[in-house]
Amino acid sequence: MLEPVVFRGKTVILLDQRKLPGKICYVRVKTAASLAKAIKDMVVRGAPAIGVAAAYGMVLGRKNIKKSAQILLKSRPTAVNLKWAVERMLKVGVQYIEPLRRVQSFEPLLKEAKKIDSENKNLCEKISTYGAALIGKNAKVMTHCNAGPLATGGIGTALGIIYKARRKIKMVYVGETRPRLQGARLTALELRRWKIPCTLITDSSAAFIMKKSAIDSVIIGADRIAANGDVANKIGSYSLAICAKYHNVPFYVAAPYSTIDFNSKDGGKIVIEERDSGEVLKINGKNIAAAGIKAANPAFDVTPASLVAAIITEKGIIKSPDRKKMSKFYGKIRV
Repeated sequence: MLEPVVFRGKTVILLDQRKLPGKICYVRVKTAASLAKAIKDMVVRGAPAIGVAAAYGMVLGRKNIKKSAQILLKSRPTAVNLKWAVERMLKVGVQYIEPLRRVQSFEPLLKEAKKIDSENKNLCEKISTYGAALIGKNAKVMTHCNAGPLATGGIGTALGIIYKARRKIKMVYVGETRPRLQGARLTALELRRWKIPCTLITDSSAAFIMKKSAIDSVIIGADRIAANGDVANKIGSYSLAICAKYHNVPFYVAAPYSTIDFNSKDGGKIVIEERDSGEVLKINGKNIAAAGIKAANPAFDVTPASLVAAIITEKGIIKSPDRKKMSKFYGKIRV
């Protein structure tokens, strides 16, 4: 597996996912501000991987850890794993760095960041094992965006499930995921490296493929899950869920507890990132649209819990998620 985030010496090494699949190259980052820019520019992406990267970014920014936290939190607003990791690191930083202001404080922060990294890999393994049990023999599965090793730093969430169930899977249909093509560039790459049968489809053909090919399930990851089970994920997930509901195909969401935002009562409280319109208007720097046209570019959408067959977590499977079931799995909900 390609590692999206590695900490070595006093440097965070990021696999530049913007260059895949054509080139494997790395960006070396030595400041929290540079790491925040790398997250915003999508050098590293995927909610769990962003959380791990942000944790290491807090190590880099330890000399002014509160300011570093603010910079990192502004980089991408929707993926809650980033906020979770930064706040966890901030607690350690305030405890060890604020009173001491000494270089020796590097170690407690690095220890916590490595703990987050290791925990994340373990969560992915558990999610993947639980989810694989939902996949039947000779299954045809559809997925969207990228929720594999590149997005998580572990085996993956949605793609981790597919990997664990690979001997039962007949075909994986991969949505290209416009405008940045994470499905075409990243998910297809990971599946090919794993030698799992896959077919790339345009996002707009999903409903037709779902009907024609008798898809057995749709599995996606998540960037934020509200307390009632509403799911924010890459734009296009909502329309895929509607298609799945119409065709009686179970729509599964795979995510660790760090993706669940218990402070958001429902999906309406989730801030949706609006990215530069140039991502829609251009491909590889070349204009593809009529001159002067405007473009909307929301990076995420929100799928209501009523369309979700199950949320697959490290603790098990939450079928037909709602506020009560989410609370039962994770204790008292803070809203």
